[in-house]
Amino acid sequence: MKASDFDYELPPALIAQEPARPRGASRLLVLDRTRQTIAHRRFRDLPQYLTPDDVVVLNDTRVVRARLRGRRPGGGRAEVLLLEPRADGLWEALVSPGRRLPPGRSVVFGEGELEAEIVARTPTGGRLLRFRGEGDVAALVAQQGELPLPPYIQGPLHSESDYQTVYAREPGSSAAPTAGLHFTPEVLDAVRGRVRALVTLTLHIGPGTFRPIRTQRVEDHDMHSESYLIPQQTADAVSRALAEGRRVVAVGTSTARALEAAAEGGQVRPGAGRTDLFIRPGYRFGVVGALVTNFHLPRSTVLVLVCAFAGREAVLGAYQEAIARRYRFLSFGDSMLIL
Repeated sequence: MKASDFDYELPPALIAQEPARPRGASRLLVLDRTRQTIAHRRFRDLPQYLTPDDVVVLNDTRVVRARLRGRRPGGGRAEVLLLEPRADGLWEALVSPGRRLPPGRSVVFGEGELEAEIVARTPTGGRLLRFRGEGDVAALVAQQGELPLPPYIQGPLHSESDYQTVYAREPGSSAAPTAGLHFTPEVLDAVRGRVRALVTLTLHIGPGTFRPIRTQRVEDHDMHSESYLIPQQTADAVSRALAEGRRVVAVGTSTARALEAAAEGGQVRPGAGRTDLFIRPGYRFGVVGALVTNFHLPRSTVLVLVCAFAGREAVLGAYQEAIARRYRFLSFGDSMLIL
């Protein structure tokens, strides 16, 4: 497959710079694969498309204050984007400017109460950091950090809650599971009251989700790896639904990716794992039967996943209709339900 097969012209004016207000006021495009129809609704209408037999799965990851702005000893600005903690007390991170921050250098934050020593390079070009500070280092990192917004969002957040789902619980992501940003407590309660089970898993989303496919062939793209955890309760509810022929509804591509990565023999394995699963057209979904998602960047791996689920022509056709109707795109944009 060519990367250009997943390209489309996105008018910059349709890239949402802030969420719909109030939360949950976003639009919902409903793409029915069986009937080959498109309906235009509001996100609050989502429960109407669910059934009492459905199992709905959410990603309860929480975005952490992973971007830290500091300075190099002797002067000069520096920026650190935390990716993942390591078991040995180190952090994997991206740093800028990379050429001026080789192993052995440090970055100082605030008034010097927090410092990050660069210990080593990673095979992917990142860095391993060790933090030192005056007091509780974890608290200092949270105090000095800020939520890392996607590169296409220009302004500051009105509130940090804008970039967290109402059910965010497990800290660890450097990007939000944006399909879940539309939920309000009221919509969540309506979903819970309508379906067989509403369960969660955790997949911590890294900045690789924004990395476009730069290879000519989609298959040559080097997919990023992410960690996930599927609780026993979630695995049981999903596996039971699969055994009984009931539908599993994934909220977000990250949820879909974790469920498919943990699928084995018609069931979903509980526990922790890592996945670099690259879902693209030709992939046979073993778990997910319906998908709630946002409108994604051209040539992105998440757009490829959505095309694998609903068909490239159907998805890009729906995108063209959404553009014509002035839907809002990307992280703070409108929502899409694929049945």
